[in-house]
Amino acid sequence: MELAFVTALGVGGATIIGVLIGFLFQKIPHEFNDVILGFAAGIMFAAAVIGLIIPSLEEGNIWVTLAGILAGAVFLNLADYLTPHLHHLTGMDQEAHTGKQSHINKVMLFVLAIAIHNLPEGIAAGVGFGNENIGNAITVAVGIALQNIPEGMVIVSPLILAGVPKLRVFFIASFTGIIEVVGTIIGFGAVSIATAILPFALAFAGGTMVYVVSDEMIPETHSHGYERQATYALILGFMTMLLMDHYIGG
Repeated sequence: MELAFVTALGVGGATIIGVLIGFLFQKIPHEFNDVILGFAAGIMFAAAVIGLIIPSLEEGNIWVTLAGILAGAVFLNLADYLTPHLHHLTGMDQEAHTGKQSHINKVMLFVLAIAIHNLPEGIAAGVGFGNENIGNAITVAVGIALQNIPEGMVIVSPLILAGVPKLRVFFIASFTGIIEVVGTIIGFGAVSIATAILPFALAFAGGTMVYVVSDEMIPETHSHGYERQATYALILGFMTMLLMDHYIGG
């Protein structure tokens, strides 16, 4: 439990590190943004397959794994669909300019989308520690932490450009990391209580991560004219996780 809790703090803390870096580079060039997000997408995709979906197959059977992957994707799709407009969290409810308020709504939807998928990401890290293969669990957790740093960086710029005060930007962005800590504890606790759900839980967490890569990260990296750079960055991220799994996951 201690290792899982420390890992939870590390996974959530990685987002905060990214936020602090984002304050240093408040206007991140699209090319750099797309490259680091592409690298993060490769890490996340490999972590989902190597650290979650394959162990799910080893623990259960193909149908449980397939059901878990689909359930994870559908869950995140529904959560995204039901996302409310939370622009009041910016402290700018009285903004008189309709156009700017609309922009703030879009920014907050982007931030909330990250927060939504951070919960199952955290659960993924926690579920990994519910399995006896600590190497795989660490691989998944490190992979999630690595992609959280650029994620934290890209949250900062749109909020600041929308006119949100810097202190509130910090708390809003950091909240997405705190959600991951909560998710890790939930995932570890659930699997510790009921090990029978482990194969499904692993696949469910993997499905959410694959969904995020395809639905959010890849489209974002391919929308500014730097598709080739982002693609190679994704491949490099995937290769990085393969190396980590070889030397850490065993």
